[in-house]
Amino acid sequence: MLWLSLLFRTWFSVSAPVGRRVYAASGFGLMALKYVLDAGAVFAVTGKQWTPIAYLSPLLSMREAELRPAPHSLLLAMAIWALPFLWIGLTMTMRRAVDAGRSPWTGLLYFVPLLNYAWMVALCLLPSKPRHPAERRLPLVGNTLRSALFGVAISTALGLGVLLLSVTVLGSYGSALFLGAPVLVGAVSSYALNREGPQSLGRSISAALAALVLTCGASLLFALEGVVCITMAFPIGAAGAVLGAVIGRAIARQSSPPAAVVQLLLVGLALPLLSASEPVERALAPRHEVVSSVEVEAPPEMVWPNVIAFGDLPPPPELMFRAGISYPMRASITGHGVGAVRRCEFSTGAFVEPITAWEPPRRLSFDVASQPPPMAEWSPYRHVHPPHLDGYFRSVRGEFRLVPLPGGRTRLEGSTWYELDLAPAPYWGLWADALVHAIHLRVLEQIKLRSERAPSAGSGVGP
Repeated sequence: MLWLSLLFRTWFSVSAPVGRRVYAASGFGLMALKYVLDAGAVFAVTGKQWTPIAYLSPLLSMREAELRPAPHSLLLAMAIWALPFLWIGLTMTMRRAVDAGRSPWTGLLYFVPLLNYAWMVALCLLPSKPRHPAERRLPLVGNTLRSALFGVAISTALGLGVLLLSVTVLGSYGSALFLGAPVLVGAVSSYALNREGPQSLGRSISAALAALVLTCGASLLFALEGVVCITMAFPIGAAGAVLGAVIGRAIARQSSPPAAVVQLLLVGLALPLLSASEPVERALAPRHEVVSSVEVEAPPEMVWPNVIAFGDLPPPPELMFRAGISYPMRASITGHGVGAVRRCEFSTGAFVEPITAWEPPRRLSFDVASQPPPMAEWSPYRHVHPPHLDGYFRSVRGEFRLVPLPGGRTRLEGSTWYELDLAPAPYWGLWADALVHAIHLRVLEQIKLRSERAPSAGSGVGP
């Protein structure tokens, strides 16, 4: 079992030195293992072959195009499976940089596409360089409290800078914003806290989370985001900040010259390259389907009129809708059959839905010609309209299916197909699926209620 203990220390330690041979063998070996397992899972579920070129592409849109038919459950499993590889890659890159006489902060280049591959290849070639005791750093500030405040302030500024550049300049809600920035914020705050002297991991994580909360608060204060989006993004941001806290604490315990601060800033400036390398290629965005259903105590012929149009729905009791998530209020239709236009009024505007399939009383399908914003953000200001409200979530088509059941009952199914331009897709897909499902149930339950109460009346619109 000695070899297993040595392997564990090599891969998961934050302080054990890593030579170039071990780094190269671990990197290429684990990369090949992960590719084989990921590609095998994708082929088993979707039947598509994930080529190494697409797998290693720095373009998020190219990688997601290969995963387009994959269900969210597979994407989520792959994301969880990637976590240990992420830890190994990041920490080994940091320790190999230290072993090669470079700043441990350059390990954060692991998140920057193209540069990460170039830097990892360079680390496979650079020889080990012993570090002289005289290279130990001097404290930046005079005591632990000041170190903590200094780190929180700097990391908050860096996080806000990445947010501004990613969202307002590059128009990207990708890995740089939701993964890279929280790791950077956590690493900087934890590093500053531990420079004066080793602090506990709990204190380091607390400093990282405090910096993340301040970054979120600043984005709210400067009207860059609203409460709803921040709330949804916080869990993944907190996970990144905790990872950054561990990394920053480990870096602070490594001997490195004062120039590491300058190198840190350079890494922070390089991070937005991740956003620039993830252009919004919306034609390649994966398409997902959400299916919901209810059983109605009425035959399909009595349910159909309430499907194609329905009157005002009661105010929603769900907290998510009261917090600003857009919800349906009524639906009307102009015309009859294929080519008719259905108009579904939501709290933020109207969906315009040209009918593409009209099969009474079995199936109603429609495309989405236009849609309103997916939410109205909570904010201290009267009007806040973050860029993510415009086109990053797109409903592309919908369908109702009425399946007859024994005893004059009907299983009413609703499907929505949507595209999402937020990364990481597995995380945001969970939110999107849950919200679309809640919207479905609001409509389906009301159709059920109206069909069972007055099935002969419907909404006054015949088949």
